[in-house]
Amino acid sequence: MPRLGQHLPSEPDVASRRARGNRKLPAIGVWFWVIKVLTTAMGEVTSDFLVHQINPIMAVAFGGLALAAALIAQFRVRRYVATIYWSAVVMVAVFGTMVADVIHVGLGIPYVVSTTGFAAALAVTFVAWYRAEGTLSIHTIDTRRREAFYWATVMATFALGTAAGDMTASTLGLG
Repeated sequence: MPRLGQHLPSEPDVASRRARGNRKLPAIGVWFWVIKVLTTAMGEVTSDFLVHQINPIMAVAFGGLALAAALIAQFRVRRYVATIYWSAVVMVAVFGTMVADVIHVGLGIPYVVSTTGFAAALAVTFVAWYRAEGTLSIHTIDTRRREAFYWATVMATFALGTAAGDMTASTLGLG
């Protein structure tokens, strides 16, 4: 029972709070983009540091295990938890950078080829997501399958960003 003068929320307020409570992703705004840029830079630096400080194969293996652990934690929570979500993003950034670098440096595949390959992987992910779900909206990440498509997309974009950035800097001589 409410006390005198206490505001009773209207039905839309209750529904919007309930929807926010079930949200698995952060709100997109200025702080999202600031943190996103920082995690991207952190992924690049951390990947380069690890690959140069320890055996590159071990670095990639550790990065893959850390990514798997972060994604398992993210999939297990029912709502957005900042530390868990951003830990997953950081590990996607680190591992996505490692994968893109290993494809070029380790396997000798040209940046143009890896960039094209990651762009194709992203396109295939979008097509599969849309065909399976009928939407690409991040506002409807409310099932494990949609969340899996979301994280596959995030992973492809990080690898694509690294490959395209390296191609721009090295192959095109602009960096």
